[in-house]
Amino acid sequence: MNINHAEFMKAALNEAVKAKAKNEVPIGAVIVAESGDIISSAYNQTITLADPTAHAEILSLRNAAQKLLNYRLLNTTIYVTIEPCIMCMGAIIHSRVSRLVFGANDPKWGAAGSLYNFARDTRLNHRPEIINGVRKNECRALIQAFFKEKRNKISII
Repeated sequence: MNINHAEFMKAALNEAVKAKAKNEVPIGAVIVAESGDIISSAYNQTITLADPTAHAEILSLRNAAQKLLNYRLLNTTIYVTIEPCIMCMGAIIHSRVSRLVFGANDPKWGAAGSLYNFARDTRLNHRPEIINGVRKNECRALIQAFFKEKRNKISII
């Protein structure tokens, strides 16, 4: 099967735009089965749900696990607009996702190569393949514009 990472990242970007519309940090995630079918998608909802764990990745993992009736998401790929944080990377590893594809690096929170690299830690029993930089500029521009807008609103007050 020929995997079109850019197409699936576009689906994750569409989720991130939903987050932005709700004034949430614009991060989106999509989980794709080996067949190429999207089995789950989500966006950040920490504010909406008053839940510090309601990151796009966590919500997408939960939805996929419920759909598959299994917490092990074997032979799946998760597409995320921004490099996962330590909580999300831990959940990705624990759920046995085969591959992580992300758009932009996160030098402040990233746990897939920027700040930490959990996927290369040989002490862990699962190490997903990591592909980064897919639609990097679009992913970065969306989140940078969001925070720039936030800073501008604060400076006006």
